[in-house]
Amino acid sequence: MSVAGKGGRPIARPKTYSPDRRTPPRILNIERTFSPEHDQVLRCNRRFVVLVAGRRWGKTTLGLWRLVVHAASAAGRLCYYVAPTERQAKEIAWRNLKDIVSLAMRRCTRESDLEIELLNNSIIKLHGPNSLRGCGLDLVVLDEYADMHPAIWEEVVWPMLSDREGRALFIGTPTKGLNHFYQLYLDAQCRSHWAAFHFRTEQGGYVSPDELALLRSDMDPKRFAQELDASFESLQGRVYHAFCRTLNVTKLPMLPDSNLLLGMDFNVGVMTAVVAQRAGDQCHILAEILLPNSNTQEIMREINCRYPGRAGVVHPDPSGVARKTSAPVGQTDFTIIREAGWPVYETKPYPWVDRVNTVNTMLCNANGERRLLIDPTCKHLIRALDGLVYKEGTNIPDKSSGFDHLCDALGYLIMGAFPMIRHEITFHKVEL
Repeated sequence: MSVAGKGGRPIARPKTYSPDRRTPPRILNIERTFSPEHDQVLRCNRRFVVLVAGRRWGKTTLGLWRLVVHAASAAGRLCYYVAPTERQAKEIAWRNLKDIVSLAMRRCTRESDLEIELLNNSIIKLHGPNSLRGCGLDLVVLDEYADMHPAIWEEVVWPMLSDREGRALFIGTPTKGLNHFYQLYLDAQCRSHWAAFHFRTEQGGYVSPDELALLRSDMDPKRFAQELDASFESLQGRVYHAFCRTLNVTKLPMLPDSNLLLGMDFNVGVMTAVVAQRAGDQCHILAEILLPNSNTQEIMREINCRYPGRAGVVHPDPSGVARKTSAPVGQTDFTIIREAGWPVYETKPYPWVDRVNTVNTMLCNANGERRLLIDPTCKHLIRALDGLVYKEGTNIPDKSSGFDHLCDALGYLIMGAFPMIRHEITFHKVEL
């Protein structure tokens, strides 16, 4: 049955590639033998796969082979290779892809579009993160995912896979420390339909033992561990250096009879808050709140919706006593918080370094005691404490990552409820 197009002309359906009617052309120009480690990844049938491997392990080549096999296995598939930029995609993968796919397998090659169409109407295309929206994908390979913006997956790529229930392969070397790639690798180990692999450079078979020994002698241990052993290393110059995921992160219950302590940071781009309770001399961070493009009124509505009838105190940015940008005329952020039914713990502004030192002391003091514990559901806060670093050669935090907002909210809470350093209280102290 044909389908009519404009003018009553039938629309031609794509021809189905049938191996029963003809001998399929060779996909590869050369015979290829994979190592057992490469073969594990290629044969993995999970929908989403995270591959962490050292430099020159063969990640990109394996990703391209995965694309070719998937595109050739059924008609009309759309498969993307995505690098941090389109230029990188061309430089890293285009020539390699053309070497893998023989001319006999291609219907056409579109050089300007970095696209190869196979005889079965499947398409393999190289791409940067820009202009990705709008296409339904069967498979995507995200190369050097650690160098991409964290939102590229959840906000852009995953929706493109949804209608076709497409698959994804994330590959990279952990050169950016404990960032979103690290979090994805951890999450993949405990999610259904996900798989996680980790391999050192030496397991790829491309770099000889002698060359590895030479590299080991010329590189510092941390850099060698990161780039060749594919170890996720903590970033140098971390602001919250006392934070440890293993020791500061644990499952925490909400205490029914204990009041809530909220730390809040006011921002034009995103409103942030952390929700905590006091447990003896410890601070337990139970939840985090992030509201993009929001204001103080909206975050207070969110807090009252989440915690109806609960008592507590808000520890906000001290500058909120005068800030009016998110409030109606004549109102400050502190006024809005009080009108929402929450008392405000006010202090005069204090040096930023005092706040950092106080939080670090709560994370781990000189006796090895950790009095600041965080529930694992606070993923953004955990990532921020791991990832906030100083600008190189300075004592100024690098705010380009956006990690500072939740860290600031935490700091305001700690300075108010668990102060190590005396600071002047401008209004009566609220005891909890």
